[in-house]
Amino acid sequence: MATRASEATSTEATVASRPITIAVANQKGGVGKTTTAVNLAAACAARGYDTLLVDLDIQGSASAFLGMSPTEDEVDVARCLLEELPLSRCVKSTRIEHLWIAPAGERMSLVDLHLASAFGRERAFERALTTVAPSGVHFDLIIVDTAPYLGLLTVNALVAADKLLVPVSCEYLPMLGLKLLGETLDRLRDRAGAKADVLGYVLTMHDKRERISTEVEQLLRARFGERVFETVIRGNTQHKSAPSHRKTIFEHEPAGGRGREDYEALATETLVRLELIEKPARKRARRAATKK
Repeated sequence: MATRASEATSTEATVASRPITIAVANQKGGVGKTTTAVNLAAACAARGYDTLLVDLDIQGSASAFLGMSPTEDEVDVARCLLEELPLSRCVKSTRIEHLWIAPAGERMSLVDLHLASAFGRERAFERALTTVAPSGVHFDLIIVDTAPYLGLLTVNALVAADKLLVPVSCEYLPMLGLKLLGETLDRLRDRAGAKADVLGYVLTMHDKRERISTEVEQLLRARFGERVFETVIRGNTQHKSAPSHRKTIFEHEPAGGRGREDYEALATETLVRLELIEKPARKRARRAATKK
C-alpha cells in the first residue's frame, strides 16, 4: 500500500496496490446511473486518484458525456470485447487530470449477441481487464457504467467488479427492481464466481419537498440499513443540462452548487467505504487527540 496527498484536498489518500473496480448498475433506466458514474469518477480524479471510467452501455452515454465517442477506425470497448483485446488498447486520457476513459462505440450493440455464443462469456470483460492501464499509468479506481438491463454486458461487469454501487431514483419502480438485481448477483456468485458485494445504494433525484422522496428513502433505509449511502443526490436541473454541454457537474455548475456538493460528498463516502480514507469526523477526532 502507498500513501499520497491529493493536490485537490488535504486528505491523505491510501492507494490500493491494484485498482478497485466498481460497477455502477441498476437494470432500471432513468435512475441517474450514467450521471453518477461520470461525476463520481470526476470527483475521485479531482482528489488525485487515477481513475478509469469504462463505458459498457450500448448507448455510449458516458463517452458522449465527456465528448469522447470513438470513430469507426478507433479501438473501443466493443472491439476489445469482440476481438479479445486488452482494454488498455482503447483507454484514452480526458481533459480532466487523473481521469481516463475506455469509450463505447457503435458496435456495442453487437457485443451481447457475440457473447451469447462465446466461450467463458461471463468473463470476457474480466479478461480484458487483465491489461488495463497504458504504459506508465497505474489506475487506483475503475468505475464501470453499465447498460440499463441485465444483459451479458451488465453480467460481465458484475462478474469482474469488486464492488457494486446501485443508484436508486426516488420512485417506486426502481425499488421493485432491486430484488431482481440482488437475485442476479447471488446467482452469479454461485455459478460464475462473481466476487462483488454491494458497496451501497445511493438515492438520486431526491427532493425532500416531495412525499415520494421521503417514502422511498424510508423504505430503502429500512430494507438495507447502513448499505444505503448517507449522501443523497438531490434533484438538480444542472444534472440535466450538463450532458448536453458534454461537461461533468464540476465543469458545468458554479462553485457552491448543490450538484457539485452532492457528488463531492458521495466521493468522500465512497472512499471511506473502500477504506482508502478515514471518515472525516473520525480523522478530526484523531488529530485532536494527537495534539493533546
